[in-house]
Amino acid sequence: MTGWRDGDPAGGRKWHRGALPGLPFRLAYETWGEPDDDRSNAVLVLHALTGDSHVAGPAGPGHPTAGWWDGLVGPGLALDTDRWFVVAPNALGGCQGSTGPWDTAPDGRPWGERFPAVGIRDQVRAELGLADALGVRSWAAVVGGSMGGMRALEWAVTAPERVRSLLVLAAPAASGADQIALASAQLHALKLHPQEGMAVARRIAHHGYRTAAELNARFGRSVQGDGRFAVESYLDHQADKLAGRFDPGSYRVLTEAMNGHDVGRGRGGVRAALGAVTARTLVAGIDTDRLYPLEQQRELAEAIPAAGDLRVVASPYGHDGFLVEEEQVAALLGELLRVRSPR
Repeated sequence: MTGWRDGDPAGGRKWHRGALPGLPFRLAYETWGEPDDDRSNAVLVLHALTGDSHVAGPAGPGHPTAGWWDGLVGPGLALDTDRWFVVAPNALGGCQGSTGPWDTAPDGRPWGERFPAVGIRDQVRAELGLADALGVRSWAAVVGGSMGGMRALEWAVTAPERVRSLLVLAAPAASGADQIALASAQLHALKLHPQEGMAVARRIAHHGYRTAAELNARFGRSVQGDGRFAVESYLDHQADKLAGRFDPGSYRVLTEAMNGHDVGRGRGGVRAALGAVTARTLVAGIDTDRLYPLEQQRELAEAIPAAGDLRVVASPYGHDGFLVEEEQVAALLGELLRVRSPR
């Protein structure tokens, strides 16, 4: 199998095949731990925009980067693989094994710009098929941050009977005008030139992921020997890293999916949709997040019946705090999983 930076399955990756209308697909996924006989110990972990199924473990065959929550999944860790069966799929439309624009269409040609629009709900429908294939009737927990938080929330609304507990991190009920505007600039850069445009898009996005205070403290107005501001060099580095491992077509498809995210669409509005969530829920936001600010998570906490108070992760790193502040996220996971939800 060929694909964008797609390695062989020696890295622990597995595949599930299914179909949505007009789109036969393959989902790449990884697992850690062993399932109970009835699969009641299964936990679903969902990645953000440029993440993948490789939640834990080193870089290697099939995995261009080390696990993005490496300190949270494993024996004795927050997602203790001696107890939990952890499943992490690469989102439909992604580029680390799952079907996306880089892939071959049924007619034998690359999908490219012909790839169908795939929304957050479509991704969850694909993941429902994966759960069925794994024999998971209901997840002990569904967990995600940013785009993964959107998918986690959609899981709890689409199939409430299949989600016993829920952790939504740094994600909204619906993408707002401010987020769509920021994404729009990135999408326009991609239209001008896919590869170079994605590097520009990453610079724009990364600025939104971090905070003014952090960037000022780290870089100030310092200038390098080549005359560039140090912060420009930092953004160039982030752009180059992503361009080496991520498909521009997938970046476009997933960004558009996030723009279209609205859990209340066709369900009587956001509050009506969130009112249908039955899972034991924790909602957490980052105190310095300027991409998805706390008021968006507060809306979730107030509208989901079993959510309780909004949890706040303290971090100087802005939106990226949900990736960086593993100790605080581990505490949230401990709180969520301490009481095992009834089947």
